[in-house]
Amino acid sequence: MRQSCNRIHLAFFVVLAVLHAMEQNSITNAQQVIPTKSDIVYAERNQEPQLLDLYLPQGQTDPAPLVVWVHGGAWRAGSKARVPITQLLERGLAIASVDYRLSGVAPFPAQAHDINDAIDYLYRHADELGLDPKRFAIAGSSAGGHLAALVGVSHGVAALSAPKPQEPATGSKLPKRTSPEPKTPQLKAIVSFFGASNLQTILQQSTPHGLSVRVPALQLLLRGQPDQNPKLAQLASPVSHVDSNDPPLLLLHGDQDPQMPINQSHELEGAYRKAGCPVQFDVVHGGAHGGKKFFTETQLNRVAKFINASFAN
Repeated sequence: MRQSCNRIHLAFFVVLAVLHAMEQNSITNAQQVIPTKSDIVYAERNQEPQLLDLYLPQGQTDPAPLVVWVHGGAWRAGSKARVPITQLLERGLAIASVDYRLSGVAPFPAQAHDINDAIDYLYRHADELGLDPKRFAIAGSSAGGHLAALVGVSHGVAALSAPKPQEPATGSKLPKRTSPEPKTPQLKAIVSFFGASNLQTILQQSTPHGLSVRVPALQLLLRGQPDQNPKLAQLASPVSHVDSNDPPLLLLHGDQDPQMPINQSHELEGAYRKAGCPVQFDVVHGGAHGGKKFFTETQLNRVAKFINASFAN
């Protein structure tokens, strides 16, 4: 039994290394851009700072619309340094790339709490950061696509909202709060690159390779498998929260994805259509799980057009 577990763990780390290489390849093919402001402390957890990087369009004079970027990595790896969408800066969109607690540090819903906390921070400090708080969107890839969709469709769900903030510790870089918190408005658009949408069906849809990634990843995220904790798996599933008030959604998924079933995007598209919400689904023909096919100039022009059109509504 111990040898079997060791083999599973080894296989999982090998898969993570492959995923990391794929994501790095995506970034290599994107612009290499230095953040305008690095390591902004947006919250603290157990006196540990939670950080984000902010990228502003060059020459921007008016408050910029914002895309909150959520990195992938099977919920247990990755960082805010991975930003394959920096070409959106040329389209006038600012980007905030957010670090969140990984599943090895804290189980779900900690990740959703952190992302919501980051959005709250950006909204509260929009004026000083040069952002337009009325034009916020969210996007992410893989596990980040799942979290972006989840946060985007679950506005107002108490179990996923950022916990009531505590005053920062003495000496913290996080500003103290001197006035009541304004209510964060709903995001205006969601973009999910090959993300999960239903953790209760994902394993049944997965290939053997997909299972080798998802089973250990879900075990760490949920501290158990979806059938062992169905209520938590449902809470973590974007399809469970879709209603007629949700913002427009753009899905991008490869038809050759070996480890995130394309049916996950089909499910979320179906939930949106049933609710009567605007949704667009771009199948990336020949696309696997990540890679430069998703972040070409043509694809990112499509993403920028979708987001800007959502802001105009």
